[in-house]
Amino acid sequence: MAIIKDPESNETSILDRMVDFKDLRVLEIGCGEGRLTWRYADKAAQVTAIDPDGKDIETARANMPEKLKGRVRFVKSTIDDFARSYSDRRFDIAIFGWSL
Repeated sequence: MAIIKDPESNETSILDRMVDFKDLRVLEIGCGEGRLTWRYADKAAQVTAIDPDGKDIETARANMPEKLKGRVRFVKSTIDDFARSYSDRRFDIAIFGWSL
């Protein structure tokens, strides 16, 4: 039996109360398979979601809703490598849920 994380959508409710994602450039650290990404990405202007697990990144890319293609980018990377490689990128907010 699969485990359903946050079936009551508490994370989504809290995110929506804390942040208005409209037109924001979001960096999501530790995105895994995109479970949290899909809860806010449709509101954001652009999302870069990173995770060091290549299999999770592949799953996230495969499950990306058509309407988010071009706005959401999944990158296989640690935060340290990402910071070195993408130092010219700017974000309005960073999210890292379930990644510490």
